[in-house]
Amino acid sequence: MGYDSWPNLATMFFERAAEIGERPFLSAKRDGDWRAVSGVEAAGQAASLAGALRAMGIVPGDRVMLVSENRPEWAIADLGIMAAGAITVPAYVTNQVNDHLHVMTDSGARAVIVSSPALAETVRRAMRDAPHMETMVVIDGDAVDDARSWREMLAAHPGSLDAITAAARRIARNDTACIIYTSGTGGVPKGVMLSHGAIISNCKGARNVLSELGLDDEKFLSFLPLSHSYEHTAGLMFPISIGAQIFYAESVDKLAANMEEVSPTILTCVPRLYENMHARILRGVTGSGGLKAKLFHKTVEIGIRKYQNNGRLGLATRLVDAVLEKLVRDKVRQRFGGRLKAMVSGGAPLNLDIGLFFTALGLRLLQGYGQTESAPVISCNPPTRNRIDTVGPPMTDVEVRLADDGEILVRGELMMQGYWGNQQATDEVIRDGWLHTGDIGEFDDDSYIRITDRKKDIIVNTGGDNVSPQRIEGILTLQPEIAQAMVYGDRKPHLVALIVPDPDFVRDWAAENGKSGDLAALVDDKDLYGAIQAAIDRVNGSLSVIERIRRMHVTADPFTIENELMTPSLKIRRHKINEIHGAALEILYGH
Repeated sequence: MGYDSWPNLATMFFERAAEIGERPFLSAKRDGDWRAVSGVEAAGQAASLAGALRAMGIVPGDRVMLVSENRPEWAIADLGIMAAGAITVPAYVTNQVNDHLHVMTDSGARAVIVSSPALAETVRRAMRDAPHMETMVVIDGDAVDDARSWREMLAAHPGSLDAITAAARRIARNDTACIIYTSGTGGVPKGVMLSHGAIISNCKGARNVLSELGLDDEKFLSFLPLSHSYEHTAGLMFPISIGAQIFYAESVDKLAANMEEVSPTILTCVPRLYENMHARILRGVTGSGGLKAKLFHKTVEIGIRKYQNNGRLGLATRLVDAVLEKLVRDKVRQRFGGRLKAMVSGGAPLNLDIGLFFTALGLRLLQGYGQTESAPVISCNPPTRNRIDTVGPPMTDVEVRLADDGEILVRGELMMQGYWGNQQATDEVIRDGWLHTGDIGEFDDDSYIRITDRKKDIIVNTGGDNVSPQRIEGILTLQPEIAQAMVYGDRKPHLVALIVPDPDFVRDWAAENGKSGDLAALVDDKDLYGAIQAAIDRVNGSLSVIERIRRMHVTADPFTIENELMTPSLKIRRHKINEIHGAALEILYGH
């Protein structure tokens, strides 16, 4: 079978797992060593879980919640739930009790699979008020009064593979595979219903885009939350569809070390993580200084010129570039494992300077575009015709057109089935068979899509001018002094910004100026304020008059997932930030 003939994701998984056989398939680091689950083992465990779920009364169409860190058992649980004919409802491990309760109550989930006893405590508190929730399964824990043991459930249903595989083939392509809750940048999360066919269609499109790289012995390093649709498709289902090996990173902090150990061939990230990599690389270069720093900056300069001139360089520059390829680019590629064919960016707009930076260093960075409601990928740049300032042409079997106001409309099998239990919200975004993305864009002459802004995030000043806050925020956070920023100014005469200073910059600045490195104590320091203002002045020099930041408010409190000012996919939650800092920003206007 193949993408057009697979009836569902479970069948796709069982076929690929059988082909992988005894070879490593899903790998995680335990006790300091990478340990793999083979294809045969993964299929057997998923089938045993499906049998166990059926035995406990889960029937086709039931919802089963999944709360776990990225690990082999996440994939096995997801496919086991689907193989039983049920619907997976992933939830973030960072969710608080009320978040879990919302997902449980809204989805009507009957069971939940949790990775550890520690996470089970939070989930258990939510279960008390969830009317439909009946059973908890703990992957790492032993059976207790209100929770079943994963290990014991699987052991009770051995030899289920043939029967479950046969039954799975009867699951229809248009049946719901999962309900993924949006991360809530603008309010209460909604459950996006995605069919098996929507995700398979996405996998087909990804295969077609990347096929020119030669997809054979691929390795993926998974670290974005699998509860997010981007990683669920691009970091799990797509690798499965091509029979790739998946490694689960220990943490974002250990990502660099894991890349060198694993040597991934394809890496999927959100722009914020590429920005972090960019900042870390530049700090290392600055620390090295001398000839190394000069060679590095020369490599970036020539690499950008080479990209902008479609590969054309003068003879003398070509000779220098060839030397820098060995002295600089080869070493950079080794830091990423040495086998990387492509890095893919999605989930939010990629700053052009970040894309140029990695491209200049010989790392192919492909920007794509999508949203949860499209399973999620709509378009992606192809490797050999990469235009970094665009999000590429539409994927295979995806129709895209622009509404009169420039909104991007999408149609195809990739479209969601709707928001679970919310027909009104569904009707607002799916009209006349087209998914209204809420993003504003344009086509270039070759039908590559360029995103110009998020419809809901557009700032309209009192002069009636439209301003893109995301673009300005991306430029601000490229400055070494600034870690995070939020631009503010809807229905205002000009823009202001909330700034979170970069902690490494503050530490070095404080040492140079004989001051305490405690950012909280320095927030009102006029000298530090002046240093950050200098960074804003640099940015303002590259912006149009209406885009310039007139004033700023500095905060010592970063935007994090834990304080709910960022989504798990590292987008800022504007409405939450406004609740906390809105009054301070209003004061900048004299209010």
